[in-house]
Amino acid sequence: MNQKTGDFGVFIMGGGPGDPELITMKAFNVLKRAEVILYDNLSNEKLLGIAPKTCKMIYVGKQPYQEYTPQEKINELIVENAHQYQVVVRLKGGDPFIFGRGFEELIYAEARGIKCHYIPGISSMQGAGFIDVPLTHRGISESVWILTGTKKDGSLTEDLKCAMKSSATVVIYMGMKKVAEISKAYCDAGLGTMPAAIIQHATLPHQKQVVCLANNLQEAAEEAGLTYPAIIIIGNVVQAKAYAALHQSDLLSA
Repeated sequence: MNQKTGDFGVFIMGGGPGDPELITMKAFNVLKRAEVILYDNLSNEKLLGIAPKTCKMIYVGKQPYQEYTPQEKINELIVENAHQYQVVVRLKGGDPFIFGRGFEELIYAEARGIKCHYIPGISSMQGAGFIDVPLTHRGISESVWILTGTKKDGSLTEDLKCAMKSSATVVIYMGMKKVAEISKAYCDAGLGTMPAAIIQHATLPHQKQVVCLANNLQEAAEEAGLTYPAIIIIGNVVQAKAYAALHQSDLLSA
């Protein structure tokens, strides 16, 4: 796939975690010459203002657990518009290749002879940094395990049990409907006191978050008024700032 912004075709683009300034220069340059933008509810609508006034805007949003545009229809719209226009942008929140179904759309379009380009975006999990939670930190976590909380059949992924056995930071997308099950899984494994955090609308002015323990995820979310979409982070990195402060003298003398 050619990555030059002067090319034409379908651009599967990551809009980042929310703040419209957190897009790449490549994305900005493509948006400036977009002829069609298919966008969802996780894309900041301010990004649409970068496009020319003549740009055709198509909302294909997927409100979690509510009415949504079927993926089949989105695929058809991408192909239909790619046959009529030279610069078609499929704008998705976060990064389109991380639980964003962007690769499905790319495969569908390319199978029909349409040239596609991938433009990465900052993933919503990186919003953890906006509440001073690093996803990795020396001496605390050496890896990150990224999971979907809800599989295609609606069940909680079995991979969570594997992730819990490691020292990795666990990041759960689409897990708010399963927060009670997630909490119980940690308690059943004797890990109920593992630090945890939930972040909703990360990087935006109305961002909300809560820091708690794994055994208190559901109650903490309810008390803080947190709902979906949100990111759940479980691991000792949630307390990394306190850890750093405790060991500051050791770091200074190192």
